[in-house]
Amino acid sequence: MSEIRAGKSVTIESAISSIPDGARIYLAQGSGTPFKFLEELDARRGNFKSLEFVSAFLLDTPAPMNHLGKPFSWRSLQPSAACRHVLDSPHFGIVPGRYSDLTGLFDPNAALAADVMICQVSSPKANGNMSLGTGVGGHVSLLKKAPLVIGQINPLMPYVHGDGECHRSDFDLLIQIEEPLKELTPAKSDPISIAIAGHVGQFIENSSTLQFGIGAIPDAVLSTLGQRVGLGLHGGMINDACIGLIESGVVDNLNKGCDVGVSVAAEIMGTRDLYDWVDNNPRIRMANGAWTHGLKGMASINNFVALQSTVEIALDGSCNSEFASGRYISGPGGAPDFAFGASVATGGRAIIAMPATAARGTVSKIVTRLSPGAPTTLPSYTADIVVTEFGAVELRGKTLRERAELLTSIAHPNFQNALNT
Repeated sequence: MSEIRAGKSVTIESAISSIPDGARIYLAQGSGTPFKFLEELDARRGNFKSLEFVSAFLLDTPAPMNHLGKPFSWRSLQPSAACRHVLDSPHFGIVPGRYSDLTGLFDPNAALAADVMICQVSSPKANGNMSLGTGVGGHVSLLKKAPLVIGQINPLMPYVHGDGECHRSDFDLLIQIEEPLKELTPAKSDPISIAIAGHVGQFIENSSTLQFGIGAIPDAVLSTLGQRVGLGLHGGMINDACIGLIESGVVDNLNKGCDVGVSVAAEIMGTRDLYDWVDNNPRIRMANGAWTHGLKGMASINNFVALQSTVEIALDGSCNSEFASGRYISGPGGAPDFAFGASVATGGRAIIAMPATAARGTVSKIVTRLSPGAPTTLPSYTADIVVTEFGAVELRGKTLRERAELLTSIAHPNFQNALNT
């Protein structure tokens, strides 16, 4: 971190007073969001005429989101369940963007140039060294580039190695607020996710490097890998399911082709046990989203396996991961990054793993064509492996007719006839 800032310890009131009216504020995402500071800012919303917040994935609802309108507005690159109640608000908007876009989208003179960046940070050591802890994503670059950087020192934030390591001189203002980090409870496996995991396992060979997302299916898949050898981790996140694989030596990161010996991610989201485990853990490295989700990083990986899900997949192999029930519910996130990344990695495979149905079995997730109004999150030419509880099919190199037949074969039997017409 090259730019020298004041690193001044101030009161909450002073930090809020430093935020210019009309500012665009970028918030750290995931478990790094400074919720307590945002509560304090929300309580003083009468001090502002206009403030715009920008965020990616949120584990909980920040206080200002409950008071959209004057003075607050919100832009999200990846709305989560925490945002569902404001999706229809005229003061809330979804910005389509890949996770890898986060690094440059908020730079000075960029489309969404941030005036202020606010994040949590670990307690400073005697020499002033600190860590962004459980989240690096796109906001690490703003330590250098944002006009105003405010850090919420939280003694409960672990010190995590990698790109998030910083110094108090990387911050203009520092405030002290202790708060429990928001947790992501491990998903409970069910018969469908277990069946899907059983089909996915055949594509994860020894020495593979894995990327995975949030939910019951990736957790179920990870739980089946105890007999593998020489696996690696590189991607969007590290969760509780990774602890056992790393501690047992199943994941040793010795065959990746880059970042040898360390598991690399942009975010860490899980329980307090996970946050304690990553604290000063030399086997964990946080990295900028431009590396974890960028083509340069993934192109250097051997046998990269990207495990993702989607809202629906059409018979040509194209996917919609953003739109359901007639409205946008999310952004593309890292899905396009990893689909393309797997295609350029040596031995890379991209897996879409999902239940065959939604809405308690009343809606097929394999469809003739994507829903009207839905975006194409993943074009058909990125399609590779698709898995449901009814089996797995490989689409790469297949004709459109062959793809349709293969996908129909793993649809729920109740919908296969309709797909054949």
